[in-house]
Amino acid sequence: MTCDFLIIGGGIAGASAAARLSELGHVVLLEMEEALGYHASGRSAAMFEENYGPPAVVALNKASADYHHSANGGYLTPRGLMLVSGPDQEQQFREDIKELDLEEINFAEAQARIPILNPKTVTHAGLHLAAQDLDTDRMVQDFAKAARSNGGKVITRAQVTEISRSPTGWQVEAGGENYEAKQLVNAAGAWVDEIAAMAGVAPIGIAPRRRSMARLPAPGGHDVTKWPMLMGVGESWYAKPDAGKLLVSPADADLVAPHDAYADDMVLAEGLARYEEMVTTPVTRVESNWAGLRSFSPDGSLVLGPDPDQPDFIWCAAQGGYGFQTAPAASRLLADILGGLNSELDAASRAALSPARLR
Repeated sequence: MTCDFLIIGGGIAGASAAARLSELGHVVLLEMEEALGYHASGRSAAMFEENYGPPAVVALNKASADYHHSANGGYLTPRGLMLVSGPDQEQQFREDIKELDLEEINFAEAQARIPILNPKTVTHAGLHLAAQDLDTDRMVQDFAKAARSNGGKVITRAQVTEISRSPTGWQVEAGGENYEAKQLVNAAGAWVDEIAAMAGVAPIGIAPRRRSMARLPAPGGHDVTKWPMLMGVGESWYAKPDAGKLLVSPADADLVAPHDAYADDMVLAEGLARYEEMVTTPVTRVESNWAGLRSFSPDGSLVLGPDPDQPDFIWCAAQGGYGFQTAPAASRLLADILGGLNSELDAASRAALSPARLR
């Protein structure tokens, strides 16, 4: 099978890239698992928070906002974000509410929104209502649908086993089939450096970091549906309503090798303990738990565009914890670069996202 763009990886990075690049040429997307969004994309906290991330990421967030609000009927529903801290965390609290653009509120206002907050331990709270839930599964499927409607192919159970040069670009063996492509797009998440090494391209120093999650019954029998997402200072833990339950994460970021991630019991227990300190309802039962790998570049921003040494090898990598909220603008930037088009993103942000900065 021959194509213009062969994309490796079927998470939100690869699916959104496939949709955008299918406007420029024939696209084939390869996913090693049986379904798209199996790894980090399928285990996301599913939030859109414009002010979350380093400056180049925030620029992508803001450029993605219109898409999230309106494309395909919109992907957002109201949630809100509340930050809480204890008496010895005020300095970190001040830094966090400034970075996240939160308004400080008193305890009574905070408890009115989340009744289980502990008056003995919560001394400061900040809130804004701009944070939104994201329909992540529908977004992945809609991007894949757009790629298919433009003649693209989405192939699952296609693990890449060999990459080599061909007279016209690249030859890839995956799932027992051979593919020829003019340009190779590396959107393999935690595996991007392994794919680069297979292709003879210098790695970017990707750091796959585990993020664990536990699903709890609604605490105290409360209706949690309209609670905002709750976060500890320094992103030391967070809790988010989900389908009548409560998701709690220790916000871990332990460096691990690429693999099908699972939660570490001790790390999860420590995170649940940090959450319990701030609430009056103890954790008595964990219904389920899981983990995903968030992949970061050395400076924490995404890596988007042609490799400076091998320009037909395209990076779409290092989405970290920002993959879904940046996907509309990140994929558009990628297509603009490869299509030779002007980008709406400012020059400083483009430079901060370019693979060249890491060489």
